[in-house]
Amino acid sequence: MRFLFGGLAAIALVIGGFFIIRAQQQDDDLASIAAPPPEPVDTALPLADPGTMRGPAPPEATEMTREERRFARHDRNGDRIITREELLASRTKAFKALDKDGNNLLTFEEWAVATSDRFATADADGNGRLSAQEFATTKPKRPVARCKC
Repeated sequence: MRFLFGGLAAIALVIGGFFIIRAQQQDDDLASIAAPPPEPVDTALPLADPGTMRGPAPPEATEMTREERRFARHDRNGDRIITREELLASRTKAFKALDKDGNNLLTFEEWAVATSDRFATADADGNGRLSAQEFATTKPKRPVARCKC
């Protein structure tokens, strides 16, 4: 019985090997077939007549001077008046710049006093608000570029 089962198993292995080899040959035959060429693509632009259709109008840009833009950056609520709080809010970088030695010993109160003094100097009429003309006096001085030609 053992020899009979061994012989049947050997025949089954030979038949299985035959089918595996045939399947690999068919895959190789299919791989050698060239793919059909792609269809030509129409590169011409489509023609369209917009008729009376018009797109939205572009937004109009306002011509602001440099001083008007600087004033608008500080005027947080857009009421055309800069309050003390609005001016102080934009000065955090200046606060960090005041600590020249980097030891973090400059307090916020010391910085606020310097900024408040600057605000008081600019507030010519003493009403606690800066108009555009008063704010123009706080404009930082730009260094003059000199050519060393």
